[in-house]
Amino acid sequence: MFKLLMIYISLLTCTPGQPLYSRYGHTAIRVQDTERGMDVVFNYGIFSFETDHFYWKFVRGETYYQLGAEDTYYFLKEYQQEGRKVYEQRLNLSEDQTQQLLQALWTNYQPENRTYLYNFVFDNCATRPYRLLQKALDDECASEYEGWKGQTYRQFIHHYTGKGGWADFGINLIFGKRADQVMDNEARLFLPEELMDYIQQVKLKDGRSLVGANHIAPFTIAKVPWYGTWYVGIALVIGLFIGVNVFDRKRQKMSWGVDLALGSVYMMLIGLIVFLRFFSIHPLVGFSWRLLVIPFIYLCIRLIYWLR
Repeated sequence: MFKLLMIYISLLTCTPGQPLYSRYGHTAIRVQDTERGMDVVFNYGIFSFETDHFYWKFVRGETYYQLGAEDTYYFLKEYQQEGRKVYEQRLNLSEDQTQQLLQALWTNYQPENRTYLYNFVFDNCATRPYRLLQKALDDECASEYEGWKGQTYRQFIHHYTGKGGWADFGINLIFGKRADQVMDNEARLFLPEELMDYIQQVKLKDGRSLVGANHIAPFTIAKVPWYGTWYVGIALVIGLFIGVNVFDRKRQKMSWGVDLALGSVYMMLIGLIVFLRFFSIHPLVGFSWRLLVIPFIYLCIRLIYWLR
């Protein structure tokens, strides 16, 4: 059995951080070999901003991540310094399952295999460990956990970006119809918290739980302060437009510079979405009715001038 090997494999789930890319949490795999004195974390979330043309590749959806291996002490210390919790779920694997998972990790860690094309929804730091574990368990990774069953990608991501935040506003603008599709069971597991909860309730063929009595807890999502919400921002912009219209009525002349500025910003946004939709591989980007909100608000305000 597993304990005779003195090798322990755990799923690590890290709570969200402040930067947008870390707001969804993180997943890694810990391997402890007490006989050899090895304690290593395999991390599929390694990337570098110093990569050539990083931002251009990011916009096109061609961001390459790597599988890294580092000492558990330094991995945990980094998250501790950031004030982020790390939940550990030790896995009850058989000897064969342990060996198969270890072999897969070391194979993936080879220089020729460790780099992969990252995809936020379909191929990331959570989906890769899940697929390795699923294969080691011979596709018997069934769980009773339902979580966000019946919810869409947009609703799911909205929960983690922070209600009312500008990041949430921007994501809603560039996400198209595909983001409103209902997720099936496995589709939900691209987010670390869902994978953690899912694994917690997996039952093995012999009726045992895959995970022992480990302590896990729901993620705490940071709230956006009222003054930092897009609601306030839009209200201020509307106030500005109303002020411009009142000014225009008094002087009997249109402030075309405002129209030009707003139109330019809006056309740049449309251009970005067209580019992402047709020239990138981002899976959820597309056209949405939400893009009409900005010109609709502006046109309604301008009617005050046109219908005076």
